[in-house]
Amino acid sequence: MKILITGAAGFIGFSLAKRLLDRGDTVVGIDNLNDYYPVALKRARLAEIQSPAFRFVEMDIADRKALPELFAAEKFDCVVNLAAQAGVRYSIENPWAYVDSNLVGFANILECCRHYPVGHLVYASSSSVYGGNEKVPFSEDDKVDNPVSLYAATKKADELMASCYNKLYGIPATGLRFFTVYGPWGRPDMSPMLFARAISAGEPIKVFNNGDMMRDFTYIDDIVEGVVRVIDRAPARHEVYNIGCSNPVKLMDFISEIENALGRRAEKIMLPMQPGDVYQTYADTSKLERDFGYRPGVTLHEGIGKFIEWYRSDKNPLR
Repeated sequence: MKILITGAAGFIGFSLAKRLLDRGDTVVGIDNLNDYYPVALKRARLAEIQSPAFRFVEMDIADRKALPELFAAEKFDCVVNLAAQAGVRYSIENPWAYVDSNLVGFANILECCRHYPVGHLVYASSSSVYGGNEKVPFSEDDKVDNPVSLYAATKKADELMASCYNKLYGIPATGLRFFTVYGPWGRPDMSPMLFARAISAGEPIKVFNNGDMMRDFTYIDDIVEGVVRVIDRAPARHEVYNIGCSNPVKLMDFISEIENALGRRAEKIMLPMQPGDVYQTYADTSKLERDFGYRPGVTLHEGIGKFIEWYRSDKNPLR
């Protein structure tokens, strides 16, 4: 297949591109290489993709001239939209970045899929759509009409837009609600990288809500496996799936795993909950397992070990 990956220099996009190329697909990757976090990491990821079947184009998904031209020229079989302005907390202070990328950009993707038909549109939603949901585990059947951040609201809007375009124009679309993803080449603004850097440097780490939080941490290889399975089977209509580990971990236990892997103890600064954050995330992945045979296989201990091995290696450009 010829597959377009947007956000190809991002954590999940880069990892997915490598997997698809390994199995013989042709991949076109686009990314605007913005400076939300160090561009050096994004360029280093792209440099790791060594394949004649991969082509990278620096482009913003909100570009209403360049993106349709790319669709017209390439005639994609499948589009995986992973480009987005990420970050729950950042959205509170920088709302327009989220409107431009997550709403205007995604509308542009949908319009391109409408005018230059593709076999399947797979797009990134987020566990953030569940807001402060107290019922666990989080199910796709739960109401998600009470977002606690603009980021979450844009992801819910993406789901509604994709559903609408499916009904109006028959675009086969699948939304994936990603739960906290970690592993080698991860984002430096996320807790695994923040904790590893601070602990390694002997600096204190910030622990919010006094450590009383739980997250459904999911290793990158399990995420990629799930996405690949979804790519290969387009739905007749719009569908949304949770994709996570379905095994929430206490934040303090997560920190302990990083401490053990590094062989150093962390100095912790206990702080209150941040605006836009939630107490817990917990994925019910039974629908994804039923329809695609998805079962995450990497334990937290294994995943943290692999992450720290990469973090300490020469491949980490931010080390």
